Amino acid sequence: MRVFPEQLVQQLNKGLHQTYLLCGNEPLLKQETHDQIRQAAGNAGFDEKHRFTIDNQLDWNLVFDCCQALSLFSSRQIIELDVPDTGLSTTHINQLKQLQPMLHSDVLLILIGPRLNKAQENTQWFKLLTQQGLYVPCNTPDNQRLPHFVQMRCAQLKLSPDPEAVQMLAQWHEGNLLALAQSLEKLSLLYPDGKLTLIRIEEALSRNNHFTPFQLVDALLAGQAKRVQRILRQLNSEGTEIIILLRTIQKELMLLYKMHEELHQGQRYHQVFDKHRIWQNKREIYTLALQRLSIHRVRQLIGQLSQIEISSKTDFDSQGWPMLTLLGIDMCSIQPLTLPTH
Repeated sequence: MRVFPEQLVQQLNKGLHQTYLLCGNEPLLKQETHDQIRQAAGNAGFDEKHRFTIDNQLDWNLVFDCCQALSLFSSRQIIELDVPDTGLSTTHINQLKQLQPMLHSDVLLILIGPRLNKAQENTQWFKLLTQQGLYVPCNTPDNQRLPHFVQMRCAQLKLSPDPEAVQMLAQWHEGNLLALAQSLEKLSLLYPDGKLTLIRIEEALSRNNHFTPFQLVDALLAGQAKRVQRILRQLNSEGTEIIILLRTIQKELMLLYKMHEELHQGQRYHQVFDKHRIWQNKREIYTLALQRLSIHRVRQLIGQLSQIEISSKTDFDSQGWPMLTLLGIDMCSIQPLTLPTH
């Protein structure tokens, strides 16, 4: 059964499940849901906790022993398993399959791991563990869902932001939910009446948004020019190496070029996406990019990118970041500006 983090407390109030899978890319949500489960388990008499990291050095017999160490006076136990970012190997999956039948009412299993895709959610081990358990996807809300997430967090703290305040909080804290939680706590202390306006937020907070190169790529593919510029300004201010961004964008442009060639050969979009393992939730923005940027235009952008890289490596006083911003605007199909000459 799947429940989202905001629904977990309600589920815990109905009673505990045997297994909990806390998987996602958002540390704050994983920590909060983990704490909620621990508290509920503690109230139910689960006083003993064992935590293991799943790697090649793990002695699974120690995990199995936790399920078998029963006596009249033994305490109820929590077994926590940390899954590495690289995921589970076939050996690890086989061990989990052995563990599942050993679980009983005095043992509660919490599996903490990285984000899962649809294919992983359809695997045998996942279905086995969620038969008697809950799957809690702890993923960072995207920029479209973030305002709703902000509203929910505000409601929990009895804060009443106006629509403009919600948008500002979302923009200022995108990619940094921990900072958002801290900012809302601060605002609840500063303004006991709970009313949040643009002026109050500007007076109390500084920007805490944090972007990654992958968010930049998504914005470029979707043709979101204003968002691209905002992300680039933030990455520049954080001291991000421009070469890292150039390599990331180059990889995507080369992929678009190859996709264009395959489409020209008569392959269909879904065949091309399957071949290059494009996740279902990413196919829309790749489709937008392929329809917006011709193969000739992609070739030109690759050439522009090469010029920016040469300039950045040979002239430390060059306009690398402005040039990259112009390329981003151009990739979003907006007429590029002309760089000033010196």
